[in-house]
Amino acid sequence: MYPKMKIMRKGLIVVFGLAGLVSWNCTRTVEEPSLKNSLEDGATKINSAISFISRTSGYDLMTLSGNMTKSETDFRDSITLDLIAGIYDFKPDTFFCRHYGKPFWSFAKSGESDKMVVNLPKRMVFRPKYLFNPVPPDTVPVNDFTITASDYHFYYSFWNLYDYRLSAGFTLNYEDIGRLDVSAAGASFADQSYITQFAFTDDYSILVSRIKGDTSITTFALLEGGKILLRETSEFIWKDFHRVEKKYTVTIGDIDIVRSTDVDSIQVFLDGVLQNTAAVKITDSDGTDGSICHRRDILLTFDDGTTARLSELIGPAREILKTLVDSMHSMYFAKHIVDYIALSIYYQPYFSHP
Repeated sequence: MYPKMKIMRKGLIVVFGLAGLVSWNCTRTVEEPSLKNSLEDGATKINSAISFISRTSGYDLMTLSGNMTKSETDFRDSITLDLIAGIYDFKPDTFFCRHYGKPFWSFAKSGESDKMVVNLPKRMVFRPKYLFNPVPPDTVPVNDFTITASDYHFYYSFWNLYDYRLSAGFTLNYEDIGRLDVSAAGASFADQSYITQFAFTDDYSILVSRIKGDTSITTFALLEGGKILLRETSEFIWKDFHRVEKKYTVTIGDIDIVRSTDVDSIQVFLDGVLQNTAAVKITDSDGTDGSICHRRDILLTFDDGTTARLSELIGPAREILKTLVDSMHSMYFAKHIVDYIALSIYYQPYFSHP
């Protein structure tokens, strides 16, 4: 386990290190209006993407919240895909309350597969209370929601040692609504890493990641295909028992705004070219966590004296983005829906008989 976690953690650092590189050794000059136009164009694409995402079933899936009857951290074992592979269908009147006092549904196996394929009613997913605290249905519900997990590994032990992997697609009424990929590992409470990405329809996706250790790096990105529409990366170190922001980067389309303890001023790059005449101010309100999804704001002043405030440019998208990014950092759907079902399938041979 430990070699795998170390490799993953190094891989995460390399991936985001490469993704954050910009070519700063520049000699040409870019007209200031191009910076303004690029910023406005980038903001328009962000608002359009978030507007589309907010209307999808994938957004509803990724922003689920609620309470379970028992925390998933009660589980201390290892589950791999081969132990739960197959096609399973939800059926009423198959509810058990045995393992650790946690309630489990029994999903009837209806076929063989090298994946975990689960068919169940959409209300048990989009309204988790029916999954965690079920009420006998008045009618037989239709299994109109399908989870297809092509990769799954759950290892959790004492002292916050864990190794987790999930790759799953989802359909509602036989229509694709997105795909979730999660990789997470931890050697201790203070040394944890994860990447969570959800691919929506229309080629949009959201990625969030966090690496904890001596240096903590938090990232979120909104992408269209392989193109970055918006990305924010915060790098923190511990100094004198306080968390200090060492480097902060925001990418908006072709624009990179960088604040670093290694450079006196905040730098602005357009297509990798340093904009010497652009002025930037980053402001934080009380209680901010240093993210534009919350109360951090960025004010740009152009060469002609005009200004643009990021919170105003992406105002229509900001609250939606905050909800989505926060939910994906919590990994609620993976932890509380997919894991719950996987545990139910794993244990049902032991608890399906009196």
